[in-house]
Formats: sequence, C-alpha cells, structure tokens
Amino acid sequence: MSGFDYQQLDDVIHSRIRLAIMALLITVEEAEFVYLREKVNATDGNLSVHLKKLEDAGYVSVKKEFIERKPRTMYSISKNGRKAFEAYLEQLEKLIKK
Repeated sequence: MSGFDYQQLDDVIHSRIRLAIMALLITVEEAEFVYLREKVNATDGNLSVHLKKLEDAGYVSVKKEFIERKPRTMYSISKNGRKAFEAYLEQLEKLIKK
C-alpha cells in the first residue's frame, strides 16, 4: 500500500461520530439535534462535543431558536463542510484503490 498518505485524511472528520454526522448532514438540508442524536446513537454530551468540533472547523452551521418556548437547535452542513467531506471521500477512494 505504498503511496497513500494517511495524513491527507481530515482529522476533524475522521472520527466515527463526526463522520456519521457529516454523512447525515450531507443528505438533508438541515437536521435537529434530537434527530442527529437518535441517528448517530450518541449521548447528548458526546454529540455536543463532536458538533462543536465540526462547528469550530467551519464544517457545520448552527441555528438556535425557540418553538413554543422550547429550544430547538438545527444543524446544516456548510459550503466548507461539503468541500471537506467530498475531499475526505476522495482520499478514502484513493486508499481503497491502492
């Protein structure tokens, strides 16, 4: 497998939970925190930490609002996040083809 540079894989995305979040968000316009938690099967705290890391990297956008006095947090993939995810997938394809 010579020739593949594993350091080209995006460390921010290369985590099971963050990869799952990105894979979900790339398929929808936006997703509520509760939806992500259920689909990824993570605790609130764990999911929050991973979402914050993606937000800090500029890969996801966050919108907080109140619906009938209940807080609702919506996440969507950003333009940079979409580019980063596509680049990540390209690197995986290179690894698989080696």
